[in-house]
Amino acid sequence: MRLLLVEDHAELAVWVSKTLRQSGFAMDVVARGDHACAALLTQAYDLIILDLSLPGMDGLEVLRWIRHHEKTVRLPVLILTAHGSPEERIRGLNLGADDYLPKPFDFAELEARIRALLRRSGNMETLVRIGKLEFDANTRVATVEGKSLGLTPRELAVLEVLISRLGKPVSREMLFAKVFDMDHEARSEAIEIYVHRLRKKLERSGAVVSTMRGLGYMLGEATDEQ
Repeated sequence: MRLLLVEDHAELAVWVSKTLRQSGFAMDVVARGDHACAALLTQAYDLIILDLSLPGMDGLEVLRWIRHHEKTVRLPVLILTAHGSPEERIRGLNLGADDYLPKPFDFAELEARIRALLRRSGNMETLVRIGKLEFDANTRVATVEGKSLGLTPRELAVLEVLISRLGKPVSREMLFAKVFDMDHEARSEAIEIYVHRLRKKLERSGAVVSTMRGLGYMLGEATDEQ
């Protein structure tokens, strides 16, 4: 899953983006409202974390822009701000924000709210079973017969993207865009490494990542031929 963080407090932006990357998210970070709009026009995101007090355009202006553009009208928006008056929260929610978290905040709560918004938007089921594989979106743990697969953050990110499009092919380019952020220097071919590692960990699970020639990768239940 690829998220956009719009936050002009440099230290907080570094902390939030670093911690979410460790949780398996691809993170892009901008510090200005107008830069957020530019990023949204060039890259598809699964969710945006939006501060309100921003240079260029304030957060409510960005939110209004998001809800008036076809490409982003359904994008989940989590407002993250030090300004927590009831009037401001109501204004943000009326403009189309999906959730509101005042600063300071507990990181576990931030991640839980992100997960809830992704599930609500239809990008992630709560519990997915494929063969003997079970993936719990609440705990973000993949297990086979009760034992954790021990996925790394990027392996977990690959699995989550494939699960979000279960039964449908995901192109290598799309998978790369969801797993790596703009600051990463890797090429799209690097995704093959993580797909290979995930396949190894899924052996004997009854779930398999198939290569669809010309289309990409698809997660599904293994057949007798596989």
